[in-house]
Amino acid sequence: MTTNVLAEKAVEAYKLTDKVAIVTGSGRGIGRAIAEKLLSAGARVVISDINEETCKTTAAELASEGGQTLGVVCDVTSSESIEKLVEQVHKEWGSIDILVNNAGITRDNLYMRMSEQEWQAVIDTNLTSAFKVTKPVLKIMSKQRSGRIINIASTTGVHGNFGQANYAAAKAGLIGFTKTIALEYASRSITSNAVAPGFIDTAMTQALGEEKISKVLERIPLGRMGTPDDIANAVLFFAGPGSYVTGQVMEVNGGLYT
Repeated sequence: MTTNVLAEKAVEAYKLTDKVAIVTGSGRGIGRAIAEKLLSAGARVVISDINEETCKTTAAELASEGGQTLGVVCDVTSSESIEKLVEQVHKEWGSIDILVNNAGITRDNLYMRMSEQEWQAVIDTNLTSAFKVTKPVLKIMSKQRSGRIINIASTTGVHGNFGQANYAAAKAGLIGFTKTIALEYASRSITSNAVAPGFIDTAMTQALGEEKISKVLERIPLGRMGTPDDIANAVLFFAGPGSYVTGQVMEVNGGLYT
């Protein structure tokens, strides 16, 4: 009996029944895993992606598995597209309780070879988008006097990485943004935290090829790449209804710190 009671309390700590979550860039990869995790906890989840086919297909697939989803195409670099997203979600479901700023791209190149276009595209998509998406969502959360902002940063934003000056700068900026929102909105019971993935097994990392992957694995104490579900678990922790944690960055990297 005692074991069952304790188990129920553990489940309750991460129960998100009827909470409304927006996950940007959730058509595939880490974003999709996050959406699935939040759905499994009882949340209603907005699948948002710039690719219409991916967005709608993912939303339909997850709904067929029993989740409450809403597929909304959104370009996170466009203020107009973001406003439409937020308005549609609020009109459809009446609240926004969780925002996961996950959408991002890479345009890797050594610094001296990196073009202004490669720099700006990553800054716009990985950093400025969080500024743009979070603002209208925070207006709703402030009225509710509750909310969870979770930004997907990167260990690269903490430690840097060869060939990723643009990506590192964007993710470092996202971490600073996360901490500032935490300070400014704590009085409204809104938390702001970041998850910083390390080397995660996605289509993007698989494209590096076996040789490069093997070299990175040699530097990871746990000896394996992370999975999208590893990141989703960290997001679920920050999304918990009773969280007393804000302004934090959780590195999920298997011990890869340099």
